[in-house]
Amino acid sequence: MPQGKKIIVGITGSIAAYKTVFLVRELVKQGAEVKVILTPAARDFVSPLTLATLSRNPVLSGLFDEQGWSNHVMLGRWADVFLVAPLSCNTMAKMAQGACDNLLLAVYLSATCPVVLAPAMDEDMWQHPSTRANLARLGSFGHKIIPVGSGDLASGLTGEGRMAEPAQIIDYLRQYIFKQGPLQGKKALVTAGPTYEPIDPVRFIGNHSSGKMGIAIAEELQRRGASVTLVLGPSGTDILLPGVETIRVQTAAEMYKACQERFPASDIGVMAAAVADYTPVVTADRKIKKTVGSFSIDLKKTTDILKSLGETKRDNQVLLGFALETDNEKMNAREKLEKKNADLIVLNSLKDPGAGFGKDTNKITIFTRDGREFPFETKSKKEVAADIVDTLIRLHYA
Repeated sequence: MPQGKKIIVGITGSIAAYKTVFLVRELVKQGAEVKVILTPAARDFVSPLTLATLSRNPVLSGLFDEQGWSNHVMLGRWADVFLVAPLSCNTMAKMAQGACDNLLLAVYLSATCPVVLAPAMDEDMWQHPSTRANLARLGSFGHKIIPVGSGDLASGLTGEGRMAEPAQIIDYLRQYIFKQGPLQGKKALVTAGPTYEPIDPVRFIGNHSSGKMGIAIAEELQRRGASVTLVLGPSGTDILLPGVETIRVQTAAEMYKACQERFPASDIGVMAAAVADYTPVVTADRKIKKTVGSFSIDLKKTTDILKSLGETKRDNQVLLGFALETDNEKMNAREKLEKKNADLIVLNSLKDPGAGFGKDTNKITIFTRDGREFPFETKSKKEVAADIVDTLIRLHYA
């Protein structure tokens, strides 16, 4: 919740500004202190009087008026977060280049707090290369960018470019800026997806993992307040997890290296990736041509990432692994729990309808070191992620 937080809301010239009226009302209702800054163009879309009434503070607009000129530096230091919603294409370009021709930009350049941007524009403008370059530049400054939505646009077209809804913006602030939740202050390391073990430049040994389960867990851990690092194999799943450090890897060796480097500083490790058990002894540097007769590949074991982390795990770290089984499921899951020195093992069986690779659902049972088990029904992977994180918090952080 934003209670007690000091928030500057910057509004630029976009039809989406009408949503910000509701956003300001809700932020104040939830206990935030809100000060609103309008660009000159924004005044054509929303009423300063309405915003002043809802924010319970004077609305600032002119760079050279009595309040604006004297306060722009102090405003940038006063706030806990500077939220620009909506962010128009024009103001985005000015921010990316450091222009300063209105009060909002002067406060932005003076801000010492986190900056959060909620873009809004027509789809063609949103997709234009200059817009993408400006967004990338603003992201390189460390600013947080709230994903746009898709739907009906002011032009009458349908597509991407809609500003996020007020509830989504408040939820974003809670998750990624104020980081409120039972895991606040905790660092989590999550692996997801398959690994690809190269045979030659065009072929590899892999599996059907989509990475959806691990990605959902990373998102849920962050929603509960944790700072999350996601080590992601070559998943075809499109992801955008703002605030999550995402490290893309290809092979089991690359995933192992990333985990070894980051697990010592982590409080929680969730090894959800489907890591290859074997990799070719030799990788050809040229495509292997088809020949008459049989063809064989010599394989060697990869390093067991879960086991290696379990061997170095400290008492104050929680390590969770996954067991995908087809036979003797519970026995194999419990055996893996002990052998890998994990604290929790999540079992999913390929025999269960709705479970397994590539699906949007899963059915799990969670096993603990003290012999307990927690079965769950088939659910969406987002709901399964919530069940896993709920269980982890209840057993280790309640």
